[in-house]
Amino acid sequence: MEQPPTTFQVKGAEIRKLRMQAGLSTVELAQKAQISRRYLGHLETGYRTRMRPGPYQRLRTALGLPAGSEQILQTPPQDPLEKR
Repeated sequence: MEQPPTTFQVKGAEIRKLRMQAGLSTVELAQKAQISRRYLGHLETGYRTRMRPGPYQRLRTALGLPAGSEQILQTPPQDPLEKR
């Protein structure tokens, strides 16, 4: 049985673009996604690039993206425990 990835690497510029297209402030999107405004700001600026599955799914939903969308993903999901 396949395990869900432990983190998702996201594109901050794409998150910001989608937020602005939706007409949402950082506070509004953070509240909808149930994450802190500071964390959202870090994602948008690229200071943070990885998200755990729960926050990632909530952010994707808050942005109105469909369940299988990879629009805000930088690269395919990666499992840091996976051998390279």
